[in-house]
Amino acid sequence: MARRLLWASLALAPITTLLDVFVHPDKTALFVLAALSLIPLAWLIGEATEHAGEHTGPRIGGLLNASFGNAPEVIIALIAVADNLPDVVRGSVAGSIVSNILLVLGAALVLGKDNAELDRRSLLSQLGLVIVAVVLLLIPSVPGWHSNPNRHSLAVLSVGPAIVLLGLYLAVTIADLRRRPAHEVTDSSGWSLRTALVILGAATAATAVISEILVHSLQAFAEAANLSEFFIAIVIVAIVGNAAEHGGAVVIARRGKMKLATEIAISSSAQVGLLVIPVVTLASFASAHPLSLAFRPIELVAMGAAALFVGFVIRDGRARRWEGALLIAVYGGFVIWFLSAGDR
Repeated sequence: MARRLLWASLALAPITTLLDVFVHPDKTALFVLAALSLIPLAWLIGEATEHAGEHTGPRIGGLLNASFGNAPEVIIALIAVADNLPDVVRGSVAGSIVSNILLVLGAALVLGKDNAELDRRSLLSQLGLVIVAVVLLLIPSVPGWHSNPNRHSLAVLSVGPAIVLLGLYLAVTIADLRRRPAHEVTDSSGWSLRTALVILGAATAATAVISEILVHSLQAFAEAANLSEFFIAIVIVAIVGNAAEHGGAVVIARRGKMKLATEIAISSSAQVGLLVIPVVTLASFASAHPLSLAFRPIELVAMGAAALFVGFVIRDGRARRWEGALLIAVYGGFVIWFLSAGDR
């Protein structure tokens, strides 16, 4: 039933695009439609990469997942950069990290098998990468607390940490892929490789179009809903952009595959910190508004504290439902904090 709803909801993307081009509805309605449209598109990107991986084997499949699994976040961020909305960019990526390791992991623990064994070493190493990212982000962030956080000198200063983060991600990914079998290709009666790649390309292109509508209508939605752009970016946009990881982790947890579900939740946060952030930063220099990685203290504290707290919760390598409920409650506390913070 859920899959049928997702397939049917893919119609939202062309409907939203046509409304934007020919009807020009209220920006608030457009934002809501665009946000809803991105959810099935994110799911379709996840489906396409999974089917492609069945034909290419784990090495290339892993690279496809890394490249396209976070495509919605990257596209949203790049469009926000082009529209000179740096606070939206930083808020959305910070919110992606926090929501993945608190909300998604919490939901997976609550809905999955109680007291299941987890891959403690792998999860803690991924959380360690998030902490490393937060520490490196202090370099351009601290100078931004005392004056204009979007000045060009801070954007230039951000290049160094971005390169280090990207290099660390590539090193960890290559080392991980080398440990996997090279020729393990799964026989599948699903999509052909050509079909998977065509759908992947089409879904990514549609995501770019819908993301542009989402970003362009964000300010109007913020005013109409009496919410700060910061709150919309760090909560709403972050959750929408991570829809594929959110849904995938929960579904896999319901099937009892707790190691995989928890790995998706936490490794997705590490990917955002070490892949999405540096890629968007470096790519932003092709636009008129290079991005500085001058995060607010609330964003850095949220990312670092979430990673440390989750590390404490899973330190025994066991999945417990009450711990999942605790993580969701902590995320709820962060949401209230974000709501009270206001814009920069």
